Amino acid sequence: MEVKTFQGGAHIPHYKVYTEAKPIEKLADPPEVIIPLSQHLGAPNKPLVKEGDKVKVGQKIGDSDEYISAPVHASISGTVKAVEPRLIYTGGEAECVVIEADGGPHEFSPEENRDPEKMSKEELIEAIREAGLVGMGGAAFPTHANINQKKDIDTLLLNGAECEPFLTCDHRVMVEQAEKLVAGAEIIMRCIGATKCFIGIEVNKPDAIKAVEEKISDKKGFEVVPLEVKYPQGFKSHLIKAVTGRDVPRGARSADLGCIVRNVGTTIAAYEAAAYGKPLIERVLTVSGPEVPKPGNYLVKVGAPVYHILQECRVDDLENSKVVLGGPMTGLAQIDLNTSIVKSTTGIVVLPPEMVEEEITYKDCVRCGKCVEHCPMWLYPNEISIYTEAEDYEAAQEWDLDDCIECGICAYICPSYRPIVHFVQRAKADIQKMQKK
Repeated sequence: MEVKTFQGGAHIPHYKVYTEAKPIEKLADPPEVIIPLSQHLGAPNKPLVKEGDKVKVGQKIGDSDEYISAPVHASISGTVKAVEPRLIYTGGEAECVVIEADGGPHEFSPEENRDPEKMSKEELIEAIREAGLVGMGGAAFPTHANINQKKDIDTLLLNGAECEPFLTCDHRVMVEQAEKLVAGAEIIMRCIGATKCFIGIEVNKPDAIKAVEEKISDKKGFEVVPLEVKYPQGFKSHLIKAVTGRDVPRGARSADLGCIVRNVGTTIAAYEAAAYGKPLIERVLTVSGPEVPKPGNYLVKVGAPVYHILQECRVDDLENSKVVLGGPMTGLAQIDLNTSIVKSTTGIVVLPPEMVEEEITYKDCVRCGKCVEHCPMWLYPNEISIYTEAEDYEAAQEWDLDDCIECGICAYICPSYRPIVHFVQRAKADIQKMQKK
Protein backbone atom coordinates (compact mmCIF):
# COMPACT_ATOMS: atom_id res chain seq x y z
CA MET A 1 0.00 0.00 0.00
CA GLU A 2 1.51 3.29 -1.10
CA VAL A 3 1.24 5.94 1.60
CA LYS A 4 1.36 9.57 0.54
CA THR A 5 2.34 12.71 2.43
CA PHE A 6 3.87 16.19 2.11
CA GLN A 7 7.23 17.75 2.92
CA GLY A 8 7.63 19.25 6.39
CA GLY A 9 5.30 18.90 9.33
CA ALA A 10 5.91 16.82 12.43
CA HIS A 11 5.04 13.50 14.02
CA ILE A 12 3.30 14.40 17.26
CA PRO A 13 1.45 12.23 19.80
CA HIS A 14 -2.12 11.78 18.62
CA TYR A 15 -3.91 10.68 21.85
CA LYS A 16 -6.78 9.13 19.89
CA VAL A 17 -6.94 5.93 21.93
CA TYR A 18 -9.55 7.39 24.27
CA THR A 19 -12.29 7.62 21.62
CA GLU A 20 -11.24 6.10 18.28
CA ALA A 21 -13.15 2.85 18.93
CA LYS A 22 -16.21 4.48 20.49
CA PRO A 23 -19.33 4.50 18.27
CA ILE A 24 -21.31 7.72 17.87
CA GLU A 25 -23.86 8.34 20.63
CA LYS A 26 -26.62 10.93 20.74
CA LEU A 27 -26.13 13.35 23.61
CA ALA A 28 -29.12 14.41 25.70
CA ASP A 29 -30.65 17.66 24.42
CA PRO A 30 -29.79 20.75 26.48
CA PRO A 31 -32.48 22.75 28.32
CA GLU A 32 -31.28 25.85 26.47
CA VAL A 33 -29.25 26.59 23.34
CA ILE A 34 -27.26 29.70 22.50
CA ILE A 35 -27.01 30.02 18.73
CA PRO A 36 -24.66 32.68 17.32
CA LEU A 37 -26.14 34.37 14.25
CA SER A 38 -22.77 34.19 12.54
CA GLN A 39 -21.03 30.81 12.53
CA HIS A 40 -19.22 31.17 9.23
CA LEU A 41 -16.80 33.23 7.20
CA GLY A 42 -18.63 36.04 5.46
CA ALA A 43 -21.51 38.38 6.24
CA PRO A 44 -23.32 37.94 9.59
CA ASN A 45 -27.00 37.06 9.65
CA LYS A 46 -29.87 39.24 10.79
CA PRO A 47 -32.31 37.70 13.26
CA LEU A 48 -35.63 36.46 11.90
CA VAL A 49 -37.12 35.97 15.37
CA LYS A 50 -37.58 38.07 18.51
CA GLU A 51 -37.88 37.48 22.23
CA GLY A 52 -41.03 35.53 23.09
CA ASP A 53 -41.41 33.83 19.70
CA LYS A 54 -42.14 30.11 19.57
CA VAL A 55 -39.80 28.20 17.26
CA LYS A 56 -39.67 24.64 15.95
CA VAL A 57 -36.57 22.53 15.46
CA GLY A 58 -35.13 23.20 12.00
CA GLN A 59 -36.81 26.63 11.65
CA LYS A 60 -34.64 29.31 10.09
CA ILE A 61 -33.89 31.98 12.73
CA GLY A 62 -31.21 34.04 10.98
CA ASP A 63 -30.29 34.87 7.39
CA SER A 64 -28.51 37.37 5.18
CA ASP A 65 -28.94 38.70 1.64
CA GLU A 66 -25.17 38.53 1.11
CA TYR A 67 -23.85 35.70 -1.06
CA ILE A 68 -20.95 34.72 1.24
CA SER A 69 -23.08 33.82 4.22
CA ALA A 70 -25.07 30.88 5.60
CA PRO A 71 -28.39 30.89 7.49
CA VAL A 72 -28.79 29.47 10.99
CA HIS A 73 -31.65 27.37 12.33
CA ALA A 74 -33.22 26.46 15.65
CA SER A 75 -31.69 23.22 16.89
CA ILE A 76 -34.45 22.63 19.44
CA SER A 77 -38.12 23.56 19.75
CA GLY A 78 -39.03 26.14 22.35
CA THR A 79 -39.33 29.83 23.16
CA VAL A 80 -36.88 32.56 22.16
CA LYS A 81 -35.58 33.76 25.51
CA ALA A 82 -33.37 36.53 24.12
CA VAL A 83 -31.73 37.94 21.00
CA GLU A 84 -28.66 39.67 22.36
CA PRO A 85 -24.86 39.78 22.36
CA ARG A 86 -23.33 36.84 24.22
CA LEU A 87 -19.80 35.62 24.83
CA ILE A 88 -18.83 33.09 22.15
CA TYR A 89 -16.06 30.51 21.79
CA THR A 90 -13.59 33.00 20.26
CA GLY A 91 -13.54 35.04 23.47
CA GLY A 92 -15.45 37.93 21.89
CA GLU A 93 -19.14 38.71 21.72
CA ALA A 94 -21.66 38.11 18.94
CA GLU A 95 -25.40 38.47 18.60
CA CYS A 96 -27.05 35.20 19.57
CA VAL A 97 -30.53 33.69 19.65
CA VAL A 98 -31.15 32.03 23.01
CA ILE A 99 -33.86 29.34 22.92
CA GLU A 100 -35.40 27.73 26.00
CA ALA A 101 -36.54 24.18 25.29
CA ASP A 102 -40.18 23.15 25.52
CA GLY A 103 -41.41 19.59 25.95
CA GLY A 104 -40.21 18.61 22.50
CA PRO A 105 -39.89 16.70 20.31
CA HIS A 106 -36.50 18.10 19.36
CA GLU A 107 -35.82 15.79 16.41
CA PHE A 108 -35.97 17.17 12.89
CA SER A 109 -38.85 15.82 10.83
CA PRO A 110 -37.53 15.21 7.32
CA GLU A 111 -39.41 16.41 4.31
CA GLU A 112 -40.70 13.73 1.98
CA ASN A 113 -37.69 11.94 0.65
CA ARG A 114 -36.38 13.77 -2.37
CA ASP A 115 -34.31 12.08 -5.03
CA PRO A 116 -31.08 14.05 -5.42
CA GLU A 117 -30.45 12.32 -8.74
CA LYS A 118 -33.53 14.05 -10.16
CA MET A 119 -32.55 17.47 -8.82
CA SER A 120 -30.72 19.96 -11.03
CA LYS A 121 -27.35 21.40 -10.07
CA GLU A 122 -29.07 24.66 -9.14
CA GLU A 123 -31.60 22.86 -6.93
CA LEU A 124 -28.85 20.96 -5.15
CA ILE A 125 -26.85 24.12 -4.45
CA GLU A 126 -29.96 25.92 -3.22
CA ALA A 127 -30.80 23.02 -0.88
CA ILE A 128 -27.28 23.15 0.54
CA ARG A 129 -27.49 26.91 0.94
CA GLU A 130 -30.88 26.78 2.68
CA ALA A 131 -29.55 24.12 5.05
CA GLY A 132 -26.86 26.54 6.23
CA LEU A 133 -23.94 24.25 5.42
CA VAL A 134 -20.43 25.45 6.18
CA GLY A 135 -17.07 23.72 6.35
CA MET A 136 -17.33 21.53 9.44
CA GLY A 137 -13.60 20.85 9.76
CA GLY A 138 -12.93 24.28 11.23
CA ALA A 139 -12.79 26.70 8.28
CA ALA A 140 -16.58 27.35 8.25
CA PHE A 141 -16.69 28.73 4.69
CA PRO A 142 -20.25 28.58 3.27
CA THR A 143 -20.50 25.35 1.27
CA HIS A 144 -22.88 26.62 -1.41
CA ALA A 145 -20.35 29.30 -2.39
CA ASN A 146 -17.50 26.80 -2.39
CA ILE A 147 -19.20 24.37 -4.78
CA ASN A 148 -20.85 26.93 -7.08
CA GLN A 149 -17.95 27.37 -9.49
CA LYS A 150 -18.12 29.13 -12.85
CA LYS A 151 -15.88 26.54 -14.44
CA ASP A 152 -15.93 22.78 -14.06
CA ILE A 153 -13.58 21.26 -11.49
CA ASP A 154 -12.13 17.86 -12.37
CA THR A 155 -11.41 16.61 -8.83
CA LEU A 156 -13.27 16.44 -5.52
CA LEU A 157 -10.98 15.72 -2.58
CA LEU A 158 -12.56 14.58 0.69
CA ASN A 159 -10.55 15.30 3.81
CA GLY A 160 -10.60 12.32 6.14
CA ALA A 161 -7.10 12.89 7.52
CA GLU A 162 -8.18 14.22 10.93
CA CYS A 163 -4.58 14.91 11.96
CA GLU A 164 -5.35 16.89 15.15
CA PRO A 165 -4.57 15.04 18.39
CA PHE A 166 -7.53 13.65 20.39
CA LEU A 167 -10.15 14.21 17.65
CA THR A 168 -11.90 11.14 16.19
CA CYS A 169 -15.33 12.40 15.07
CA ASP A 170 -14.42 12.29 11.35
CA HIS A 171 -12.99 8.81 11.86
CA ARG A 172 -16.26 7.56 13.29
CA VAL A 173 -18.54 9.11 10.67
CA MET A 174 -16.46 7.44 7.95
CA VAL A 175 -16.81 4.08 9.69
CA GLU A 176 -20.51 4.41 10.50
CA GLN A 177 -21.87 6.60 7.69
CA ALA A 178 -19.75 5.64 4.68
CA GLU A 179 -22.84 5.18 2.49
CA LYS A 180 -24.04 8.74 3.17
CA LEU A 181 -20.49 9.99 2.63
CA VAL A 182 -20.30 8.51 -0.87
CA ALA A 183 -23.82 9.75 -1.71
CA GLY A 184 -22.85 13.25 -0.56
CA ALA A 185 -19.69 13.10 -2.64
CA GLU A 186 -21.73 12.21 -5.73
CA ILE A 187 -23.95 15.25 -5.12
CA ILE A 188 -20.99 17.61 -4.80
CA MET A 189 -19.34 16.07 -7.87
CA ARG A 190 -22.45 16.86 -9.90
CA CYS A 191 -22.40 20.45 -8.63
CA ILE A 192 -18.75 21.08 -9.54
CA GLY A 193 -18.55 18.87 -12.63
CA ALA A 194 -15.88 16.56 -11.18
CA THR A 195 -15.10 13.16 -12.67
CA LYS A 196 -12.75 12.01 -9.90
CA CYS A 197 -13.15 11.79 -6.13
CA PHE A 198 -10.22 11.05 -3.85
CA ILE A 199 -10.81 10.34 -0.15
CA GLY A 200 -7.61 11.00 1.85
CA ILE A 201 -7.47 9.00 5.10
CA GLU A 202 -4.50 8.64 7.46
CA VAL A 203 -3.40 5.03 7.90
CA ASN A 204 -4.10 5.03 11.66
CA LYS A 205 -7.78 4.61 10.66
CA PRO A 206 -7.76 1.19 8.92
CA ASP A 207 -11.42 0.52 9.74
CA ALA A 208 -12.41 3.81 8.06
CA ILE A 209 -10.34 2.97 4.99
CA LYS A 210 -12.03 -0.45 4.80
CA ALA A 211 -15.55 0.94 5.28
CA VAL A 212 -15.18 3.58 2.58
CA GLU A 213 -13.44 1.23 0.12
CA GLU A 214 -16.36 -1.20 0.44
CA LYS A 215 -18.85 1.54 -0.48
CA ILE A 216 -16.89 2.76 -3.52
CA SER A 217 -16.01 -0.69 -4.91
CA ASP A 218 -18.54 -0.29 -7.72
CA LYS A 219 -18.15 3.48 -8.14
CA LYS A 220 -16.31 4.85 -11.14
CA GLY A 221 -13.82 7.63 -10.44
CA PHE A 222 -13.61 7.05 -6.66
CA GLU A 223 -10.38 6.19 -4.84
CA VAL A 224 -9.25 6.03 -1.21
CA VAL A 225 -5.74 7.46 -0.77
CA PRO A 226 -3.87 6.26 2.36
CA LEU A 227 -1.93 9.08 4.04
CA GLU A 228 1.00 9.11 6.43
CA VAL A 229 0.13 9.93 10.04
CA LYS A 230 1.69 13.38 10.27
CA TYR A 231 0.59 16.83 11.36
CA PRO A 232 -0.79 18.93 9.64
CA GLN A 233 -1.70 16.35 6.98
CA GLY A 234 -5.29 17.59 6.81
CA PHE A 235 -4.56 21.21 5.88
CA LYS A 236 -5.91 21.92 2.43
CA SER A 237 -2.77 22.78 0.47
CA HIS A 238 -0.82 19.85 1.95
CA LEU A 239 -3.67 17.45 1.30
CA ILE A 240 -3.89 18.54 -2.34
CA LYS A 241 -0.13 18.11 -2.80
CA ALA A 242 -0.03 14.72 -1.09
CA VAL A 243 -3.05 13.24 -2.86
CA THR A 244 -2.91 14.77 -6.35
CA GLY A 245 0.72 15.82 -6.63
CA ARG A 246 -0.39 19.30 -7.71
CA ASP A 247 1.70 22.15 -6.37
CA VAL A 248 -0.30 24.82 -4.56
CA PRO A 249 1.26 28.27 -4.97
CA ARG A 250 0.98 30.51 -1.94
CA GLY A 251 -2.27 32.38 -1.99
CA ALA A 252 -3.80 30.16 -4.69
CA ARG A 253 -7.36 28.89 -4.45
CA SER A 254 -7.84 25.15 -4.73
CA ALA A 255 -10.40 25.74 -7.49
CA ASP A 256 -7.65 27.36 -9.59
CA LEU A 257 -5.95 23.96 -9.52
CA GLY A 258 -9.10 22.14 -10.63
CA CYS A 259 -9.78 20.77 -7.17
CA ILE A 260 -12.37 21.33 -4.42
CA VAL A 261 -11.67 20.06 -0.89
CA ARG A 262 -14.49 19.15 1.50
CA ASN A 263 -14.52 17.75 5.01
CA VAL A 264 -16.18 14.34 5.37
CA GLY A 265 -18.75 15.64 7.86
CA THR A 266 -19.73 18.46 5.52
CA THR A 267 -20.13 15.95 2.70
CA ILE A 268 -22.54 13.83 4.74
CA ALA A 269 -24.48 16.98 5.68
CA ALA A 270 -24.74 17.84 1.96
CA TYR A 271 -26.46 14.51 1.33
CA GLU A 272 -28.89 15.07 4.22
CA ALA A 273 -29.70 18.58 2.98
CA ALA A 274 -30.38 17.42 -0.56
CA ALA A 275 -32.17 14.15 0.25
CA TYR A 276 -34.53 15.36 2.96
CA GLY A 277 -33.99 19.06 3.59
CA LYS A 278 -32.21 18.70 6.93
CA PRO A 279 -30.50 21.92 8.06
CA LEU A 280 -27.18 21.85 9.90
CA ILE A 281 -28.61 21.82 13.43
CA GLU A 282 -26.44 19.10 14.96
CA ARG A 283 -23.04 17.58 14.42
CA VAL A 284 -20.77 14.81 15.65
CA LEU A 285 -17.94 16.00 17.87
CA THR A 286 -15.34 14.35 20.10
CA VAL A 287 -15.20 14.87 23.85
CA SER A 288 -11.86 13.60 25.11
CA GLY A 289 -9.02 13.91 27.58
CA PRO A 290 -7.06 11.55 29.86
CA GLU A 291 -9.35 12.20 32.84
CA VAL A 292 -12.74 12.57 31.10
CA PRO A 293 -14.96 9.89 32.74
CA LYS A 294 -17.08 9.31 29.65
CA PRO A 295 -15.07 10.25 26.54
CA GLY A 296 -16.67 9.60 23.19
CA ASN A 297 -18.00 10.79 19.87
CA TYR A 298 -21.36 12.46 20.35
CA LEU A 299 -24.14 13.81 18.14
CA VAL A 300 -24.75 17.23 19.71
CA LYS A 301 -27.17 20.07 18.98
CA VAL A 302 -25.59 23.23 17.56
CA GLY A 303 -25.80 25.87 20.30
CA ALA A 304 -25.46 23.40 23.17
CA PRO A 305 -23.50 25.03 26.03
CA VAL A 306 -20.09 23.57 26.78
CA TYR A 307 -20.97 23.03 30.44
CA HIS A 308 -23.97 20.87 29.44
CA ILE A 309 -21.83 18.64 27.23
CA LEU A 310 -19.21 18.20 29.95
CA GLN A 311 -21.89 17.41 32.54
CA GLU A 312 -23.27 14.69 30.26
CA CYS A 313 -19.75 13.27 30.01
CA ARG A 314 -19.56 13.31 33.83
CA VAL A 315 -16.81 15.92 33.99
CA ASP A 316 -17.21 17.64 37.35
CA ASP A 317 -13.65 18.53 38.42
CA LEU A 318 -11.93 21.09 36.22
CA GLU A 319 -9.56 22.58 38.78
CA ASN A 320 -6.33 23.60 37.01
CA SER A 321 -7.54 21.90 33.82
CA LYS A 322 -7.91 23.57 30.44
CA VAL A 323 -10.98 23.16 28.22
CA VAL A 324 -10.24 23.56 24.51
CA LEU A 325 -12.82 23.79 21.72
CA GLY A 326 -11.35 22.04 18.70
CA GLY A 327 -8.02 20.23 18.76
CA PRO A 328 -5.14 21.15 21.08
CA MET A 329 -2.99 22.46 18.21
CA THR A 330 -5.45 24.88 16.61
CA GLY A 331 -8.37 25.01 19.05
CA LEU A 332 -9.26 27.79 21.47
CA ALA A 333 -9.06 27.51 25.26
CA GLN A 334 -12.30 28.60 26.91
CA ILE A 335 -12.56 31.14 29.71
CA ASP A 336 -16.28 30.55 30.28
CA LEU A 337 -18.12 27.23 29.90
CA ASN A 338 -21.39 29.05 29.14
CA THR A 339 -20.17 29.43 25.57
CA SER A 340 -21.77 27.08 23.06
CA ILE A 341 -20.64 24.83 20.27
CA VAL A 342 -21.12 25.95 16.67
CA LYS A 343 -21.29 24.23 13.28
CA SER A 344 -17.51 23.97 12.97
CA THR A 345 -16.76 22.68 16.50
CA THR A 346 -14.89 19.43 16.04
CA GLY A 347 -14.35 18.58 19.68
CA ILE A 348 -14.03 19.50 23.32
CA VAL A 349 -10.69 18.48 24.80
CA VAL A 350 -10.13 18.61 28.56
CA LEU A 351 -6.42 18.83 29.31
CA PRO A 352 -5.61 17.82 32.91
CA PRO A 353 -3.19 19.83 35.08
CA GLU A 354 -0.21 17.65 34.20
CA MET A 355 -0.73 18.43 30.49
CA VAL A 356 -1.22 22.17 31.07
CA GLU A 357 2.09 23.95 31.28
CA GLU A 358 2.43 26.49 34.02
CA GLU A 359 2.91 29.98 32.72
CA ILE A 360 6.39 30.01 31.24
CA THR A 361 8.39 33.13 30.53
CA TYR A 362 9.44 32.76 26.94
CA LYS A 363 12.93 33.68 25.84
CA ASP A 364 14.50 35.34 22.85
CA CYS A 365 14.85 33.29 19.68
CA VAL A 366 18.08 31.25 19.74
CA ARG A 367 17.92 30.70 15.95
CA CYS A 368 18.11 26.93 16.27
CA GLY A 369 16.12 26.59 13.05
CA LYS A 370 13.77 23.87 14.32
CA CYS A 371 10.67 25.89 13.39
CA VAL A 372 12.05 26.45 9.90
CA GLU A 373 12.83 22.75 9.51
CA HIS A 374 9.29 21.67 10.39
CA CYS A 375 7.19 24.51 8.96
CA PRO A 376 4.77 22.91 6.45
CA MET A 377 4.50 26.22 4.59
CA TRP A 378 8.29 26.54 4.19
CA LEU A 379 8.31 29.83 6.07
CA TYR A 380 10.77 31.30 8.56
CA PRO A 381 8.68 31.38 11.75
CA ASN A 382 11.70 32.59 13.71
CA GLU A 383 11.95 35.79 11.67
CA ILE A 384 8.19 36.27 11.64
CA SER A 385 8.03 35.92 15.43
CA ILE A 386 10.82 38.45 15.99
CA TYR A 387 9.15 41.11 13.84
CA THR A 388 5.60 40.46 15.03
CA GLU A 389 6.73 40.60 18.66
CA ALA A 390 8.25 44.02 17.91
CA GLU A 391 5.03 44.98 16.03
CA ASP A 392 7.08 45.65 12.90
CA TYR A 393 4.31 44.26 10.72
CA GLU A 394 5.71 45.55 7.45
CA ALA A 395 8.89 43.52 7.96
CA ALA A 396 6.85 40.50 9.09
CA GLN A 397 4.83 40.64 5.88
CA GLU A 398 8.05 40.69 3.89
CA TRP A 399 8.76 37.34 5.56
CA ASP A 400 5.34 36.06 4.32
CA LEU A 401 3.34 36.52 7.51
CA ASP A 402 0.08 36.20 5.56
CA ASP A 403 0.99 32.68 4.40
CA CYS A 404 1.16 31.30 7.96
CA ILE A 405 -1.65 28.76 8.49
CA GLU A 406 -1.32 28.94 12.30
CA CYS A 407 -0.89 25.18 12.64
CA GLY A 408 1.11 25.60 15.85
CA ILE A 409 4.07 23.34 15.04
CA CYS A 410 6.58 26.17 15.52
CA ALA A 411 5.33 26.96 19.03
CA TYR A 412 5.09 23.24 19.85
CA ILE A 413 8.77 22.55 19.14
CA CYS A 414 10.33 25.90 20.12
CA PRO A 415 12.99 25.39 22.86
CA SER A 416 12.53 29.03 23.90
CA TYR A 417 8.76 28.53 24.39
CA ARG A 418 8.02 31.46 22.11
CA PRO A 419 4.25 31.95 21.55
CA ILE A 420 4.72 32.33 17.81
CA VAL A 421 1.11 31.61 16.85
CA HIS A 422 -0.09 34.21 19.36
CA PHE A 423 2.26 36.79 17.81
CA VAL A 424 0.98 35.92 14.34
CA GLN A 425 -2.69 36.08 15.29
CA ARG A 426 -2.26 39.43 17.03
CA ALA A 427 -0.37 40.80 14.03
CA LYS A 428 -3.01 39.67 11.54
CA ALA A 429 -5.77 41.19 13.68
CA ASP A 430 -3.90 44.51 14.03
CA ILE A 431 -3.21 44.66 10.30
CA GLN A 432 -6.88 44.00 9.54
CA LYS A 433 -7.92 46.83 11.87
CA MET A 434 -5.47 49.20 10.21
CA GLN A 435 -6.72 48.24 6.76
CA LYS A 436 -10.33 48.93 7.79
CA LYS A 437 -9.36 52.38 9.03
